[in-house]
Amino acid sequence: MPHEFELTHDIDLQATPEQVWAAVATGPGIDSWFMGRNQVEPREGGAANMELPGFTGESTVTAWDPPRRFAYRTAPGEEGAFMAFEYLIEGRDGGSSTLRMVHSGILGGDWESQYDALRKGNPLYLRTLAQYLLHFPGRTAVPVTAFGPPQDGEEQAWSALLRAVGLTDGVAEGDKVHFTVAGQAVDGVVDTVSEPGFLGMRTDDALLRFVGGGGMLLTGHHVFADIDPAAAEQAWGAWLAAALA
Repeated sequence: MPHEFELTHDIDLQATPEQVWAAVATGPGIDSWFMGRNQVEPREGGAANMELPGFTGESTVTAWDPPRRFAYRTAPGEEGAFMAFEYLIEGRDGGSSTLRMVHSGILGGDWESQYDALRKGNPLYLRTLAQYLLHFPGRTAVPVTAFGPPQDGEEQAWSALLRAVGLTDGVAEGDKVHFTVAGQAVDGVVDTVSEPGFLGMRTDDALLRFVGGGGMLLTGHHVFADIDPAAAEQAWGAWLAAALA
């Protein structure tokens, strides 16, 4: 049975309202911290689309008031299910800002598990937004989404991921990481952990994000360099396959 929901998240950001607006209300900005490849038509009533491997989400901009308020809503699906996002930006002293994200809509099917995933996942994406604005201001990223092979469960996938990046159980923010992907060294630091479903690390030119759930593991990377997205996704897919073999 369909179920209405609303989640509200607040975060302080070391960025001006204009910088926050560029991050949450433009395609290149959203690419740099959220999911997939994005396009936003800059007007109320405009299109806001997200593309992931095997999926395209279409939305309509419902509020456009730079740099204060941006909102969009997906088209209704089965049983009238939809999602809506609203971003409210307020400037603070010292060139910082406060951002409120309101995520609402109607969930269908197994709405309890969907709601739980959103409740846990939204703050992690906002954490990535904060890292982006703090460490890569003025730059935009190439999103890299790759999928690993299915695993028997979350714990197995998590343990395999930690081994592959040279970490052990009890991983914490600030831990150093060193591993190789397609023969290239990756050196960084853990910046976000939510065991066993999310591991984030920062390098000199990327925010690397590993997202797991139900025995699946995928990347949601943001690479601040001139790369071939298809080649990068192929390389990370091969790395995941080897790590989870």
